[in-house]
Amino acid sequence: MVTFVPSQPGSLAEVPAFHRGIGGAESNVACALARSGHSARWISRVGGDGFGEHLIRAVAATGVDVTAVQRDADRPTGIYFKEQLADRTAVLYYRAGSAAAAMSPETVHRRDAWSGRILHLSGITAALSPECRALMRSLVTREPGRPLVSYDVNFRPALWGTGDDPWLLAELARGCDIVFVGEDEAQDAWGLADAAAIRTALPEPAVLVVKQGSTGATAFTGDTATFVPALAVDVVEPVGAGDAFAAGFLSATLRGLPLADRLRHGHVMAAAALTVPGDLGTPPARAHADALVALGDDAWGTLRLGPGWTDRADGTDRAGGTEPAGQSEPVRRPEPAGQSDRAGQSEPAGQTDRAGRTEKDR
Repeated sequence: MVTFVPSQPGSLAEVPAFHRGIGGAESNVACALARSGHSARWISRVGGDGFGEHLIRAVAATGVDVTAVQRDADRPTGIYFKEQLADRTAVLYYRAGSAAAAMSPETVHRRDAWSGRILHLSGITAALSPECRALMRSLVTREPGRPLVSYDVNFRPALWGTGDDPWLLAELARGCDIVFVGEDEAQDAWGLADAAAIRTALPEPAVLVVKQGSTGATAFTGDTATFVPALAVDVVEPVGAGDAFAAGFLSATLRGLPLADRLRHGHVMAAAALTVPGDLGTPPARAHADALVALGDDAWGTLRLGPGWTDRADGTDRAGGTEPAGQSEPVRRPEPAGQSDRAGQSEPAGQTDRAGRTEKDR
């Protein structure tokens, strides 16, 4: 979707101007992965209007393949406005009858959806229309030859009608291999109190990641739970951080890193989004991210990141964050000299690490 970020805090009635940008769940993940050195394809529909053209150009500028994005001459491109209130950031959607809401199993081709190693989906798509629900059901059906299917629940009450059952989001999750869900949204959607209850309700995914806000995140593989605390961050604006976390986790998954490192990479990427006003933060250089992930537990726990931290290529000053008094542990760079840091370099010829995706949204 095209996003409009207010020029100043306050209600929409009081804001004099907005900055136009891009945002949305799957496209955010695609852009972050592409900017982190992976190949990524975005699959969606936009209107045959200026907003649609802007969206395609902006996503393509990050390195994402947009050749599978369809233009709909009869429906508009969805947009949303952010409203920066004193205690929270609200999101107001204007997307009824949008081009993306017309997606269906007939408009998304398997050759595109199955073209990469990971297909990333969002529960927001299921909220858009009955056709989109049918598409999501088809994409999460377990079939031989499909790629890993990643799914972010992304429960957005504003997009669901009063008669809709949010347990549909859980049904979709059961067909996926990697599932992301916030502990707070699981409480709101399903009445599940904590990470253990969520795992009990969703035993099917091989990897279930429960995001626990500023506390951290817990990943379940089988009955084993791995918790990694979040980084301390000077938050500018929170919208987009969940998508960034998913991108960091998936990037590390594509690289074959251990589960705890995947969670840390998720936190690092989330910190990049939390310290900018828009949905898309600038990912840190891979060597920089790897150096942060390699920190000892004490250094990780005392690190604090603020706006502009990803601009620093040298991680030895704690990535532009605030270094605690007396801290002397150096930031290590774990990759040996001559080792490529591009994902997919170890893959056999012809294999891509593309993370495919369908429609997006907040």
